[in-house]
Amino acid sequence: MKRILITGAMGQIGSELTTLLRKTYGEENIIATDIRKNDRPVATSGIFETLDVTNQKAIYELANKYHVDTIIHLAALLSATAEKHPLTAWHLNMGGLVNALEVARECQCQFFTPSSIGAFGPSTPKDLTPQDTIQRPTTMYGVNKVAGELLCDYYYHKFGLDTRSVRFPGLISYVTPPGGGTTDYAVDIYYQAIEKGSYTSYIAEGTYMDMMYMPDALQAIIMLMEADPSRLEHRNAFNITAMSVAPEDIAAEIQKHLPHFTLDYAIDPERQAIAESWPNALDDQAARKEWGFNPKYNLENMTVDMLQKLRVRETLK
Repeated sequence: MKRILITGAMGQIGSELTTLLRKTYGEENIIATDIRKNDRPVATSGIFETLDVTNQKAIYELANKYHVDTIIHLAALLSATAEKHPLTAWHLNMGGLVNALEVARECQCQFFTPSSIGAFGPSTPKDLTPQDTIQRPTTMYGVNKVAGELLCDYYYHKFGLDTRSVRFPGLISYVTPPGGGTTDYAVDIYYQAIEKGSYTSYIAEGTYMDMMYMPDALQAIIMLMEADPSRLEHRNAFNITAMSVAPEDIAAEIQKHLPHFTLDYAIDPERQAIAESWPNALDDQAARKEWGFNPKYNLENMTVDMLQKLRVRETLK
């Protein structure tokens, strides 16, 4: 990667990935885009262009203008939002992906787009979910992700396009607030612990899902994109994970630092149903073997860092 176009740069992953890539590859080599611009650092600290990914010509014009060699396509609706607006999700998630792939093909760019644990469904093995297994999701978001994995594989085999992807678990960040995902409780619980000392979970006790701290997720993208292509057997998409947790596990870890923190429940049936259709824990051995994936954060050291960073944010308000 030398000159990179990022779509959806204002989103959960993009807002932090853009900053890291600018530090790694130089501000002048990272072109951040999103459908609208605001005054956040993503838009003010380097090159930023407004872009609607449903407009293939607009993507091509930016890729050509900046002579990019890599496209990181992040623009999408997340799981809970997609389930509320399924046709909008299909139009954006799949239409945008096809457009970005076509531009990557025309410009001969390396290509990354994230998949998700949402690509699995209730008939998938739930514990140590294999890299290669049945994928029959029951949500529009999951359908989009499975179709996206297959589409990226198609462009690799049909056109020789260097497509790569990971199946992200729930991502936890102190930078970007929750944004419409089923696993967002695992972000909001930390914010509420600092602000209110309590949290009401919409996900039920005992519901295990894979999670990852954002710094590990960002490093995973860079490691995969820099990996020797001859070592990659799977490409689209690798299981990756750092921890499998339920709401009460996060609460118990928070209580080690904030003893008076309390957790209760008000279950959201729709998001609970989505969560129950996903795996409890993934097998990520393929990613470890093929490109050296090795997360640094577990629940304990992530919690320490999250609470510390959020306390600083509260102080600066």
